[in-house]
Amino acid sequence: MQNAGAYFRSWFGRFERLSVRRPDPWLAGPGIVLIVLGLLMVLDTTYFLGQEKLGDSFHYFKLQLAHIGVGLLVCALLSQFSLAGLRRIATPLAIVALVMALLVWVPGLGVVRGGARRWVRLGPLLAEPSEVLKLTWVFFLATFLAKRQEIIGDFKTGPAPVFVIVALLAVMTLAQPDFGATVMLVLLLFAMLYAAGARAKHLALPGGGALVLLTLLAVAKPYRLRRLAGFVDPWRTARGAGFQLIQSFIALGAGGGWGQGLGVGHQKMFFLPQAHTDFVFAVVAEDFGIAGAAVVFALFVLILVRGMRIARAEPDPFASLLAVGLTLLITLQALINLAVVIGIVPTKGLPLPFLSYGGTSMVMMLAALGALLALSRRPAVQ
Repeated sequence: MQNAGAYFRSWFGRFERLSVRRPDPWLAGPGIVLIVLGLLMVLDTTYFLGQEKLGDSFHYFKLQLAHIGVGLLVCALLSQFSLAGLRRIATPLAIVALVMALLVWVPGLGVVRGGARRWVRLGPLLAEPSEVLKLTWVFFLATFLAKRQEIIGDFKTGPAPVFVIVALLAVMTLAQPDFGATVMLVLLLFAMLYAAGARAKHLALPGGGALVLLTLLAVAKPYRLRRLAGFVDPWRTARGAGFQLIQSFIALGAGGGWGQGLGVGHQKMFFLPQAHTDFVFAVVAEDFGIAGAAVVFALFVLILVRGMRIARAEPDPFASLLAVGLTLLITLQALINLAVVIGIVPTKGLPLPFLSYGGTSMVMMLAALGALLALSRRPAVQ
């Protein structure tokens, strides 16, 4: 038992005593504000939905409280990890992510909703493996690229292997299908390769190829083509593919400068589909106006700035790359979600971090924040 205990402590890097350094409050603060606002928005957007579907107006609110509770526990735990501990969770995290990704295809465990097989039911729990996969991808890339700093300029030994790996992961996520997760995996790859020092010419051709391929995939399926048509001209398909985007525009316009007030907006009342998930930002804008929407955007920008500050100050390649990946996992997904809601890019099915309703997404975003907070406690970045 003593040997087992010693091994366990060593495996986690003994959680180095970092009490002399506090987590970056300018990183933790925006996360806390966004979580509190998100909880309010879940109550706001699901009150009538819960009553209509389940006879309990607080059903989704209580579930989200549980999601946040688990997420905060994971966040607090990861924020205490040493750099050695963060390195060591990369492998077990990858194993868990791959097993979960395979379980979606197991009868009785994989759950199909809306024609997509993206969820796994484990007893009373419903998990979304692609959310775990995105966090795992960041840890894997940070580990892989940090070990190849000296050869990153050689295409065959540097970028090429991870291009092969991301292609395999893309096949897995597209088979579900989960186009949004695929896009995030590709974007994270190119961003972290660039941060690792890969040559621009080694990224240009694969980047162009990935863009062409993703564009072809976006129109390969009839439902994606309809979605794209609804994005290009939503008014022509106002009763079909363009309905959701038009309702989002109505919510954005109804909010005006200062909003109608929390709970006063009408679009969440069965007008705006997915008001509590992918399009929660439209409800924020309706209730709190342009001012409230700007505050949400500014909070994500603050996370981006502080996260990149950690990455820039870190002398350790793994820590620096991990900070880049974790920061972009949160803020890039937020940027894409906001762009979808205001009609800049087609719908991707990506939730808004910390604000959208969802279990796995909330826990993984808080895990990413916790790992960033652990990096912010290192003396090198103070």
